[in-house]
Amino acid sequence: MPKPRTIAFITPRFADGPTVGGAETLLKTQARYAIENGIDVTFLTTCAQNHHTWKNEVSPGTRVVDGVPVEFFPVDENRDVETFHAIQQRISRGLDVTRDEEEAWIRNSVNSTALCEHVKNAGEHYDRLVVGPYLFGLCYEVSRIFPDKTVFVPCLHDEPFAYVKTLRSIFDSRIIMFNSFSERDLAKRLFGEAMAKMPVVGMGLRPFETDASAIVRELGIDSPYLLYSGRRESLKGTPLLCAYINTFRERTQRDVKLVLTGTGHVDAPPALVPHMHDLGFVAEQKKHDAMSGALAFCHPSVNESFGIVALEAWLAGTPCLVHACSDVLRRHCRESNGGLWFRYYGEFEEQLMMLLDHRDIATALAESGRRYVLENYTHEAVSANMMEALKT
Repeated sequence: MPKPRTIAFITPRFADGPTVGGAETLLKTQARYAIENGIDVTFLTTCAQNHHTWKNEVSPGTRVVDGVPVEFFPVDENRDVETFHAIQQRISRGLDVTRDEEEAWIRNSVNSTALCEHVKNAGEHYDRLVVGPYLFGLCYEVSRIFPDKTVFVPCLHDEPFAYVKTLRSIFDSRIIMFNSFSERDLAKRLFGEAMAKMPVVGMGLRPFETDASAIVRELGIDSPYLLYSGRRESLKGTPLLCAYINTFRERTQRDVKLVLTGTGHVDAPPALVPHMHDLGFVAEQKKHDAMSGALAFCHPSVNESFGIVALEAWLAGTPCLVHACSDVLRRHCRESNGGLWFRYYGEFEEQLMMLLDHRDIATALAESGRRYVLENYTHEAVSANMMEALKT
């Protein structure tokens, strides 16, 4: 088909200020690609900011945010949170749940009747509905309204929720836009050969300038540090990272600090706290400066479909140290020759010691990673890929 003229991008939260997350950032960036290509874009989202409480904190209505027209709709407040969490805990532990329980879990996930009604009433106006990620009731419900014009951006992980049978219908959408080949391979394994024909788009990045000494001056530290940026929670591996760095300091007596940016509670051993600097939510420039000055950017998550912050770290001139159980991050590191990976503590210690004692290797890894991003994930190239996918 020809280039779409009108597109609605839909995700449960909009990336603005402290509302951070890979899926939110990705959909917002893709909306900007569409605007730059002359498409009439509307971003539909909820009034929630916190992905734990899902309270309505933003006023409903329409306004332009960072050049993107956004319509905010209230989250349904009648969800049975206790039922949702009880079923979610069973799913996350790999226990069997019935189809009725799956549907109750989705029904009591984050939903917005007002947003869905808007899509039903205004859906004919849009040539495409770009929806994601896969894990939320709202996205599931929206994908069923106009499946023939839905483009789903699943941000799929190999986790228990990916095996919920009720969610399989999401992958009947007209187009699935994957973020990486590893994500598409997973979808092919879970949902069949048809996934292999779907496009891999991801997100492009623009080069940026950094001051590698800015964070060192601000914090007054003279020791090397590892950096983590993003949400702090067990699914992202931050408790594991804190435990590993604390163990590393105790076993090796090497003074390596931990610096974090992002949101959420940090669960750290008491002995690590004096050597940990939590900057909280920071502006992009400060995050990039922190990346640039780090010994390495450590991404301990196993649940990634793309790994935006790892690519940013390479652009900032810093090698990556990632969890080997993330196919996406390990593949990025292997193909770029820009990072190392660990599966258990012994490998973490070995890799970190090498980065400390062989700075020439760390520099070479960082340079290879930067070349990889500049050759494969430019803003222009990914934008062109997305526009081609939307014509399918």
